[in-house]
Amino acid sequence: MSEAFFEAIQKGDAERVREMVKADASLASARNEQGISAPLFALYNQQFEVADAIASARDDLDVFEAAAMGETGRVKDLVDELPQRAVEPASDGFYPLHLACFFGRAETVELLLARDVDANAATANQIRPLHSAMANGDAASRRRIARMLLKAGADPNAQQQGGFTALHSAALHGDKDMAE
Repeated sequence: MSEAFFEAIQKGDAERVREMVKADASLASARNEQGISAPLFALYNQQFEVADAIASARDDLDVFEAAAMGETGRVKDLVDELPQRAVEPASDGFYPLHLACFFGRAETVELLLARDVDANAATANQIRPLHSAMANGDAASRRRIARMLLKAGADPNAQQQGGFTALHSAALHGDKDMAE
């Protein structure tokens, strides 16, 4: 059942996902073979409606899911309860700040930075929050979050694996303002 569920998520079949979760609520908390949760898998596959459908069937999103979904209140509650949650990586190596940056969740980024989360925290392959922010396809969100990170001390010259920098992302997006 879980394999069919993740296939429906990947295809963006929101109605089928809703039906499957209604029939088996535990699917909303399922993880794939890589350990990625259903809501994060949906977001990674740019199936935002599906991610919302899954998340709405739960009241227990973890800090990574909440950060990626922009559930700032939930992130606040989880970090208030156990501050270490803000600085530990998920099974895929990304931190809550990286996920909030990548998915354009500015309020969540602001909260995490206010909690002194390191604006230069690196994943195993050297991806920093600024790299995640610059990978966001929405220009306004990308710029707003990048400015917050830079103000918080993010290194604009930090290189991720392969030597890729935030400037490369700005150029890739044709974002002259951000590049400057």
